[in-house]
Formats: sequence, structure tokens, C-alpha cells
Amino acid sequence: MSARVVVTGMGVVGPLGPDLPRTASALMAGEHGIVPREATSEGDDIRVHAPVRGLDVAEHFPRRELHRMDRFAQLAVVAAREAASRAGLEESVDRDRLAVLLGTALGGVHSGFEAQQQLTASGVRRVSPLTIPTMMGNSAAAGVAIDLGAGGEVVTPVAACASGTVAIGQAMRMIRHGEAEVVVAGGSEAMTAPVVYAGFQNLRALTRATDPDRASLPFDRDRSGFVMGEGAAALVLEAEDHARARGAAILGVVAGYACTDDAHHITAPEESGAAVQRAIRAALRDAGDDGALVHVNAHGTGTALNDRVEARALAAELGDRAVVTSTKSMTGHLAGAAGALEAVAGLIALQEQRVPATVGTRQLDEGIDIDVVLGSARAVAFSTVLSLSLGFGGHNAALVLRRPEA
Repeated sequence: MSARVVVTGMGVVGPLGPDLPRTASALMAGEHGIVPREATSEGDDIRVHAPVRGLDVAEHFPRRELHRMDRFAQLAVVAAREAASRAGLEESVDRDRLAVLLGTALGGVHSGFEAQQQLTASGVRRVSPLTIPTMMGNSAAAGVAIDLGAGGEVVTPVAACASGTVAIGQAMRMIRHGEAEVVVAGGSEAMTAPVVYAGFQNLRALTRATDPDRASLPFDRDRSGFVMGEGAAALVLEAEDHARARGAAILGVVAGYACTDDAHHITAPEESGAAVQRAIRAALRDAGDDGALVHVNAHGTGTALNDRVEARALAAELGDRAVVTSTKSMTGHLAGAAGALEAVAGLIALQEQRVPATVGTRQLDEGIDIDVVLGSARAVAFSTVLSLSLGFGGHNAALVLRRPEA
């Protein structure tokens, strides 16, 4: 029999706060972290973003070490430290059986952008010798492994905006198959380089809204694109027997996971939503679907086509069983870290027995035939969360989380 995989620690650095308690408080209070943004060059039309709030990285790293890490790696290490501390990994954990799976979409893109600027301005010899190790997509996972002394498997799943969810799902499978005793899993992203904003702007994916309160509007008839966010989230996963043997508190269960692909287009989702529906169905089957109410933390980016396709798949597969929110309405879109932060949000909702509101969204668009929580958090009795992530390349990742007693 496969081991039941539980969560024993969580850590967050994001637009709602620099740690888990402040993030949880803001989430349930319906506070968003979207703020005004200044243009960086002519033609830059993006006026809102969702940066990490309340974090001074200099308090967490020596100055020499900071220069050796891209911002996305810094955020990852801070989040992983909090998760590890809350899980009590300092005690009685075999470091050779401790793994790290940390997803990202673009990794150290900011370091690459800065190096290119330096090359253009001053020539080859002025480019930092640390350019490659800071650019590497796996540098965050490696940094966490070094920081925690993790000697097991250390890898970086890359599945665009589904990366964080894929990392957690693959970590669950590793533990089920006995390939690790403990896995620190999640995602990190800091796509703050101007070239990234320019690319998404010209792709017409980012909102041109100027009012932070009406910028990230998942499923709303007035939605106009997503808000760029940054941050990291990490979860400590382990087999239930292992967790209980070392006296760890159990925060929730990672009960099911599935990933499908549209096999359709590099950026646009396939409009029927069939592959998304298959991912939902397979993840629930993996968890042992009991037919009860499900709180869905939707991908819900606020882009017209994505929201419509996702809502279609949820309505077809779950019908009135689904109580839906998109926490991107508060955090913006953290790309490769989004699924990890949303898994944390799902576990917070399970503990609180309240579904966070889709803040900012006021009137659902025509064709959005799902129960989206609006206004304020809703008290609901539920034991299952479905966290759904969709990514460029057609990736559809679904994660099922449950209360420990379920």
C-alpha cells in the first residue's frame, strides 16, 4: 500500500506578506498585495504589479552570499527555511533521504538581463563570473539543498505556470514510492526584469488597468489580463508514519495529483477544456473521490480565454460540488510559484473552514457557470481542496489536498 503523504511545514514569501502568518491573515481578510508600478522605458504600459511585501533579504543572508543568488533563489531559500523550521526538520531527519523539488518558469531571468546590460555597456570582461550560476533555473533548488543540507534528489520541474503544482505532485509520488523520506517542494519566481514585462505586454496577457483594486479580476466580465507577482512558497511533505514517529504536527494531506497536456498550442488553451477536465478527474480519482463538496483554488488568471476554458472544465466535471476562488485576485500571478502558494492557501482554507474571496471580482462574465466566492471569505464545511494550475505549453496540473482527519 502506498504511504499517505502529509504536510508538516509551510513557508511563504509573497505579495501578502513575508511569512506564513501574515499571508494567512491577509488571505482571509481579503487584502490584496497589488500596488502601482512605474514605467521602466518608453512604451511600457504596465501600471500595476504584486511584489513581495515586507521582506528585507539582507536580514536573511550575508552580503557576500546575496551577490551569489538571483532574487528568485533568495525568495526560495527564505520560504524553505520557514517551512523546514515549522516542520522541525532540524531534528532527526536523515539528510541523505531529504529531497528538494522546487519549480520555476523562468528562473534567474533577472540576472541574465542584468548581465546582458553589462555586456552591452562595458564589454565581455565586465560580465560577472557568477552570471551562469545565478541564471540557472535549478539555482533556487540547489540553494535550498545547500541551506538545508539535503542530500537526496534535488531537481527543478519546469512546466511554466504549473511548475509549483507539478513539483508538489511529483514530491508526493516520490514519497509514495519510497524514493525519499522527506521532500521540500514548491516553487519560486521573480520575473522582475523589464524584458519580461515587455514580452507579456506585447503578448497581451497583462492587464493595462491602473487601479490596483480593479486590476486582477478572475472570471469578472471586466477582466483584462493578469497582474505580475513575485514570491515563493514551500511545503514539507513526508509519509504519515514518518511524521508521526518524529512527533511532527500534521497540517494536511496531499491526497491526489494528475497532470495532462492540451497538445494544442504553446500559449492558448484548447477551448473545450477537455484536457483540464481529465486532469481534475484523474487527481480526484487518485485521491479516492468521495463525491463531497470541493473547494477549488482555480488557476483564474483574469485572462479572457483561460478563465472561460477553466470554468467550462470545472462546471463539466464538478457541477455544483465546486466552491471556487482565485487567490490570484490578491497575489497576482506568481508564474512558477503560483501553484505552490495556492496549495498553501488551500491548506489554510481547510484549517479555517473558510473559502477566501475572489477579491475585486464583482460580476461574473457570461458563460462562467461556477460558484465563485465574491465579496468576503465564505464559511463552508469541506474536507477536500482542488488546486488547479494551467501553464503555457498546455500543461494542466491538479492537486488534491485533504484535512488530516478526512
